[in-house]
Amino acid sequence: MSGKKQNLQRTLRKVIALLVFFILWELLPASGIISKVYFAPPSEVFVTLVRLMISGELWLHTSISLQRAITGFGLAAIIMIPLGFLMGWYKSFEEIADGLVQTLRQTSSLSLFPVFILFLGIGEVSKIAVIFWGAQWPILLNTISGVKSVDPLLIKSARSMGSSAISLFRKVVIPSSLPSIITGLRLSATHSIIVLVAAEMIGAKSGLGYSVINWEYNFMIPEMYAAIVTLAVLGLITNYSLVWLEKTTTKWKEEINIT
Repeated sequence: MSGKKQNLQRTLRKVIALLVFFILWELLPASGIISKVYFAPPSEVFVTLVRLMISGELWLHTSISLQRAITGFGLAAIIMIPLGFLMGWYKSFEEIADGLVQTLRQTSSLSLFPVFILFLGIGEVSKIAVIFWGAQWPILLNTISGVKSVDPLLIKSARSMGSSAISLFRKVVIPSSLPSIITGLRLSATHSIIVLVAAEMIGAKSGLGYSVINWEYNFMIPEMYAAIVTLAVLGLITNYSLVWLEKTTTKWKEEINIT
């Protein structure tokens, strides 16, 4: 019962903090402390948001941005998780690849965007490529860390019982490293949205990032804040979806701790 009360209290604190934030946001422009011209109140932003949704304009830009983000993020997950397993499990392979990985991951995604445009053009491929570049590193590094942190006793026990390499990976390595991998996916998903917005601001004619900068240029301030709010909501949905996935896939750990 105490655990439920603590969860309720944490939820209430979060709700109160959000309410205080939105009240201050509403009051500051209304009082004249900050001009409405630059800082549209949430009531006005909400009305604009609904209008953009009804017109379909917001849905169009959101769907385009999601397609880019999901494609770049998905490619990063498909390629980097197996590579992370290889580097985390085989020390000789890690020794060969680690120097290159550490060098490349220090290069900013956005600094490479002009290079991607030069080779791939101004279209969708260059935007997906820059998202992939930024999204791959958290997944790769957390997968390597997860594989390396597997309890050696579990590996020895599995081997002593005659487990094959495939069975060892499927029953020991993958479940043990899963929490770290999902943490990498969460970081990667957040980074994907950040890189996406910046890429769309630089070289796009559609998407939420483009909408933010375009509406700012045209001094459509409520529309600009509506796009920013949409991006924030997308980030929250992505994060909590991956938190739910982590809890669902690692439920076996809680069952072990209870027993």
